[in-house]
Formats: sequence, C-alpha cells, structure tokens
Amino acid sequence: MTYGYSTSVSRRRDLTARATKSTYLRRLDWTLLIAALSLSGLGALLVWSATKQRQLDANLDPESFLKKHLLNLAIGLLLGFVVSKFDYRLLRAYTPILYVGSILGLVAVLAVGATVNGAHAWIALPAGFTLQPSEFAKLAIILGMAMILSEKRDAEPEPKDRDVVLALLLAAIPAALIMLQPDLGTVMVIFTIVVGVLAVSGARSRWTLGLLLGTVLVAGLAIHFDVIRPYQVDRLTAFADPNSGSSSYGYNTQQSRIAIGSGGLTGQGLFKGAQTQGKFVPENQTDFVYSVAGEELGFVGSAAIILLLGVILWRGFVIASRASDLFGRLVATGIICWFAFQAFENIGMNLGIMPVTGVPLPFVSYGGSSMFAGWMAIGLLQNIHLRRSD
Repeated sequence: MTYGYSTSVSRRRDLTARATKSTYLRRLDWTLLIAALSLSGLGALLVWSATKQRQLDANLDPESFLKKHLLNLAIGLLLGFVVSKFDYRLLRAYTPILYVGSILGLVAVLAVGATVNGAHAWIALPAGFTLQPSEFAKLAIILGMAMILSEKRDAEPEPKDRDVVLALLLAAIPAALIMLQPDLGTVMVIFTIVVGVLAVSGARSRWTLGLLLGTVLVAGLAIHFDVIRPYQVDRLTAFADPNSGSSSYGYNTQQSRIAIGSGGLTGQGLFKGAQTQGKFVPENQTDFVYSVAGEELGFVGSAAIILLLGVILWRGFVIASRASDLFGRLVATGIICWFAFQAFENIGMNLGIMPVTGVPLPFVSYGGSSMFAGWMAIGLLQNIHLRRSD
C-alpha cells in the first residue's frame, strides 16, 4: 500500500511538472523570441563572413569567431531562460546586490582591465575571452531606477522629488565610472534609458529638461578637461562632414558607406563582398557589422535586420503596456530605450548619419558581454509578459 501511494504521488508530481512546463512554453511571447533568435542567427552568419578570410590569411581557424559567437549565443540563451523563470517582482529585493556588483565590476575594469581600441573597458578572461561590465551596468541601472521610482507613492500621481534625485544619482555613479574608461557610447545609451524611465514614471517634466541641460553642461566640461579625448571629439563630429578625416578618424565610416552602397538590392553574396573580404572596414565583426549586411546581403538583408529589431521593440512596447505593475512597466521601458537607441546609433554610424561611438548592434555584433546582457533583457521582457495583467 505504501509503495502504491508513493508511486501515485510521484506520478502526480510528474504531471504537475509537465503541466507547468507546457504552460510556460505556451505563454511565452513567441514573436519576441523568434525575432531575437532570427537576429542572432543572422548575426552569426555576418560575423563568420567578416572574419573567415582574415583568419585564413593569418593561418588560423577560419571558424574560430563563429564558434565563439555561437558559444556566446548559447550562454546568452541560458541566461535569458534563467531570468525568465524567476518572478521579476522578486528582483526588487535583489536589485541592490546586483547594482553593487555592477559597480564593483566597473571599478575592477579601471583597476585591472584591458584596453581595446583606446577604451579601458574589458576584463581579460582565460581562453581569449573578455568581459565588459558596462553592458551589465545597463541592466542594473534599469532595475535600480525602476525599483526607486515605482515605490508606493501614497496615492500621488508622480514620484517624489527625493526619489527622482536618488534614481538619477543611482544612474550617475556607473555612468561616471564608464566615462573614465572612456566609453562615451555606453554613456549615451544610459542617458537614453534614464530619460525614458523618468518619462514613463510620471516624473515632472522639469526633471527631464534639467537632465538634458545638465548633460550638455557635463559634456562641455568633459571636453574642456580632456575627459573626452581629442580623437573621440573628432569621431563624434566627423559625421557632420562626411569627407573629413578620410585617412584617420573618418576612415571607418567612409569605408562602411562604400560597402553598403555597393550592395545594391540583393547584395554581392555572403563571403563575396569586396570591402568585407578585402578587410577595408576595420572592426566589421563588431561595431561595423551592419556594413557586412549592406554589402553582402544588400538592401533586402539590411532591411531585414531593421525589421527584426522593429518587431522586438514592438513586442517590448506591448509588454510594457500590459505589465501588471509600475515596476514591470519601467523595466520594460528601460529595455526598449536601450535597444532602440543603441540600434539607431550603430546603424546610423554605419550609414554616416550618427557619430562613431563604438556601441554594438544588439544580437548581431560579435561580443559575449553584449550578447549575454541582451538575452538577459529578453528574459526580463518574457518574465514581465508571463506575469502580465490581461
């Protein structure tokens, strides 16, 4: 009798676990997931094409970048799955720990980090891997600001001024540490996140206006005291004069525009782009990966990237609007602002209409930290979606 009872209990547990798994899969936002997966898969092909010939010329494994990229994608998917499983509302209690961890990571970069392309923004890991803490700082800032600005307001329609000040201070500390690297592109992304979260939180418009004016003042001081290096100022202003710096700071953008313009409607074909395979566009597996799409996949391929990004942003807006609480709505808003501005900036600098800041194209560019943080953000959106109020 005891054995039969134990077997019955075990079967019921198995059935419950299967039902829970089925409910989880059924309730996922599959449109969001498929769009992000498609974008990541397209990015893997572009990274492979951008690096294969270069590796062959150096007598190295031509698939090494592809293998690392796929490994980064697999880890990112795992992180996204884990984040989606835990109730996001429980993250409020752990947000201070995550925030402090991100600050320690940024401090570690300044102390023992590695310099790549003029930015002291990476921590070197074994097997040739690197970690960029500033990517995870974006998530910490989103969660921290959402936690502060969604606290109980005693029926007030807007957050209290002291809460807004605290939220701005919370974002300013990691932003200042990132500026010391210096990584102006990431600071610009953080600024966009802060403005978006503040606006949706219901904070008074004077805070947004003050933030904009304060940012202009800080930028001026940063240039005056050489916090922003002269070469960075040149890169920031080069897009206003496309023909300037053709052999120096404007070289990347000019070569990228040539590559994209030569792609035509359907492109020259994967692994067949003259600019890409000729290595005329530096860093075309990371910052300038969009130029590979424009040259080898043409307007059709590059437009597909924008379309998939648009689907992700659309689903993000839907999830934010249906969130069951203000905390979830602010988290989703921060992620939307992050993806939207970073994609616009990256594609814009490839086209020569935005300054070159070195930010990656979400889910497409080569880089583990960007991939991990991006998929963790997708996991958060799925988490909010799974617990939405219909």
